[in-house]
Amino acid sequence: MLLFSNAKINLGLHVTQRRPDGFHSIETVFFPIGWSDMVEVVPGQSFTLCCTGLRMDVEQEGNLCTRAFRLLQQELGLPGANIFLHKQVPLGAGLGGGSGNAAAVLQALNAAFRLGLSQRRLAEYAAQLGSDCAFFVYNTPMLATGRGEILEPVAVNLSGYELLVVKPPLSVSTAEAYAGVTPQAPAADLRGVVSRSIETWREALVNDFEPSVFAKYPPLSRIKNALYGCGARYAAMSGSGAALFGVFDKIPANAERLFTGCTLFTQKIS
Repeated sequence: MLLFSNAKINLGLHVTQRRPDGFHSIETVFFPIGWSDMVEVVPGQSFTLCCTGLRMDVEQEGNLCTRAFRLLQQELGLPGANIFLHKQVPLGAGLGGGSGNAAAVLQALNAAFRLGLSQRRLAEYAAQLGSDCAFFVYNTPMLATGRGEILEPVAVNLSGYELLVVKPPLSVSTAEAYAGVTPQAPAADLRGVVSRSIETWREALVNDFEPSVFAKYPPLSRIKNALYGCGARYAAMSGSGAALFGVFDKIPANAERLFTGCTLFTQKIS
């Protein structure tokens, strides 16, 4: 069972409160994008994980693919599986690549072992693995609250626009990003903001991580300004960074020169 495990961007991100369990409550819109890893799951009698592509500095048992398998193995008695992961989505980018991998493994195991798990049940398992994992089971624009696991469909129309994602050669840890944020109630209703014209987003659609992360990593602020400078209708950091994105009528032909040294991904949004 071979699946393409896609990434996401965040349209707005509010950190609303620190929770008693040590996590933070957030409000954001997850939007799926086409930048993908490849995940293959083959049933077996023992467990193996083979990773190629981008290097991941994590032990096998800490990898979200392994954790996804172990969860279903413990719950449903699976015998084993051989998982092959080819990593292309950058790590430490705020694009949810690892969470997407975990969701893909759950979906592939469900199909390969004919478990008959519903989408809702898969999302419940995914939520145990990470705050944004459940989103990747549905993979459609979602308003996320709680830790990111409470999901409601939301209407976002970006059809016809072009997306440029820029990942500079640095990473921002999630813990580091949260340490710089003071939780507060959002100034505007996020569902209402994303439903309005993209022309209004620059002022109204904000990512609470940007001020502190940009202060520590000035190149990120410069990339955002450069995205606007070359014609983006809207630009922002995704999640806790370090990837940024711009939504364009047409991506400029000189994008590679403008963002030398960065990894770029482009997509025509359908």
